[in-house]
Amino acid sequence: MNYKIITKVLSILIASVWFINGLYCKILNFVPRHQDIVARILGEDYAEAITKTIGVLELIMVVWILIDYKSKLNAIAQITIIILMNIIEFVLAKDLLLFGYVNIVIALLFSAIIYFNEFHLKEKIVQS
Repeated sequence: MNYKIITKVLSILIASVWFINGLYCKILNFVPRHQDIVARILGEDYAEAITKTIGVLELIMVVWILIDYKSKLNAIAQITIIILMNIIEFVLAKDLLLFGYVNIVIALLFSAIIYFNEFHLKEKIVQS
């Protein structure tokens, strides 16, 4: 099995999730619910600016993933951000979430894919 190809494809898919959420959902505001969630948690006054800033940070995450720099740290950062963000959203803005409590399940699955790619599949490459 060619683990290099699998990890590269998974990395591109993971980066695409950050890209879509950052650019499409937050910067371009095609999914206003994201800004509504930020407004609920951090207040209405700066919700638009904060949402766009989060979008830019997500695009930086895309670059970090694709250049594969300090990938273990990157994976830990992604997992931490995903889990914390989803817990905060669940507690403070559950009614605004697309899938309600299922969002946490999806976040855990996405985190598991990130973990599996970085700490399992990439280790197979090192071992071979």
